[in-house]
Amino acid sequence: MSRPQKERSVFRPPLFTSFKPVGFRRLKLEQLSLNLDEFEAIRLADYLNMEHSEAAEEMGISRSTFTRLIEKARKKFSEFIIEGKELFIEGGNIHFRGNVIRCQDCGHMFNIKIEQQFNECPSCGSQHLVDLAGGFGHGKCCRGFHNRNRG
Repeated sequence: MSRPQKERSVFRPPLFTSFKPVGFRRLKLEQLSLNLDEFEAIRLADYLNMEHSEAAEEMGISRSTFTRLIEKARKKFSEFIIEGKELFIEGGNIHFRGNVIRCQDCGHMFNIKIEQQFNECPSCGSQHLVDLAGGFGHGKCCRGFHNRNRG
């Protein structure tokens, strides 16, 4: 029996969660799922050019686990590009450190710490806000996780 997967830290939820080739109907495309921890591995290693050891520390996992994770993510990303599949970012055993809030009225997006609560848009004052971490089923669990693991 394998060990349970260690919870991983992800900086914040992705702004976009679905990608597809132009000119093809979604119904005709094979779907491919990229977990949130795989998304974070791509962000740290390829977007921010972090060394594997530094990125692993950022996510709270070992360097060897990070290396396996980034290889898996790159394989999925190459399938998406080469084979023209629809890519979804979803799920995984993660906790967010930060959050993104989007105003449904003016479209303004702003970053907050996972512990912060916002009731209105700082740009237009609207209370019609979308909590992107909440869209992945996260928020309170993330605050508890990071409070337990400080130090």
